[in-house]
Amino acid sequence: MSTTRDYYDVLGVNKTASEAELKQAYRKQALQWHPDRNKSSEAEKKFKEINEAYEILSDKDKRAAYDQYGHAAFDQGAGGPGGFGGQQSGTYRQGPFTYSYSTGAGAENFDFSDPFEIFEQFFGGASPFSRQSRQVPHYSLSISFDEAVHGVEKTVEIDGQRKTIKIPAGVNDGSRIKFQDFYVTLDVKSNSTFAREGDDLIVNVSLPLTMAILGGVMEVPTIDGDLKLKIRPGTQPGTMVRLRGEGIKHLHSSGRGDQYVRLQIKVPEKLTRKQKELLEEFEKDTDKSSWF
Repeated sequence: MSTTRDYYDVLGVNKTASEAELKQAYRKQALQWHPDRNKSSEAEKKFKEINEAYEILSDKDKRAAYDQYGHAAFDQGAGGPGGFGGQQSGTYRQGPFTYSYSTGAGAENFDFSDPFEIFEQFFGGASPFSRQSRQVPHYSLSISFDEAVHGVEKTVEIDGQRKTIKIPAGVNDGSRIKFQDFYVTLDVKSNSTFAREGDDLIVNVSLPLTMAILGGVMEVPTIDGDLKLKIRPGTQPGTMVRLRGEGIKHLHSSGRGDQYVRLQIKVPEKLTRKQKELLEEFEKDTDKSSWF
């Protein structure tokens, strides 16, 4: 094996972790240490450790052997159950993995595919550890939130040549685009109005106290402009209103996400004398109505 670290420590889970917990920990660690996003010198090494740890622990037979014998279960000459000792080589598939191995002559080599196609799913391309990807230049490009949402064409200069890159609507931070003979990884800036969750959007809107009580119509922002929203009488603080299809365009399919409007009731800090009298009268009427 390429690492002697405890596999459970590598993924940051305990030895009783379930399959779902292992998968969740793997995704989190893989995103954190992916070399396209993490530019530290240790990123590639840690990323390989993460994949190796998950490859073993996600397979129940290998996990059982590891729990009993540790790394020795996979070392050359080890006599652990499952036939891991001796000189062997081959390629086979277990679960989401295509796993190739060879042992002998004092060396041991392992090669396995990305379990969840995490590179295509999160970065839009193939694994950077493949031979082909290592030969393809990678560049970073910063774009605004609006450009990511609506799509944009960017003209950049690479190796003294001006190139136009068409960025489709719906890309997200960390998305990777293959263009001619190079990759571009996108750095999408945040937006002060909209919070993004996948292809859904969340926006906080301040609602006047009187409108929350009496109801009415107010304008709320969307990525395509303001939209009139009907407020029901008696709206409570924190109410979420779903605007179907007002979110971000799906990158790899038709349709759009949704937008959620969180209504935050604005309580006035200062009141006139008349306003105070009216509220006091309102409170008295409310107390009386509660008697029946």
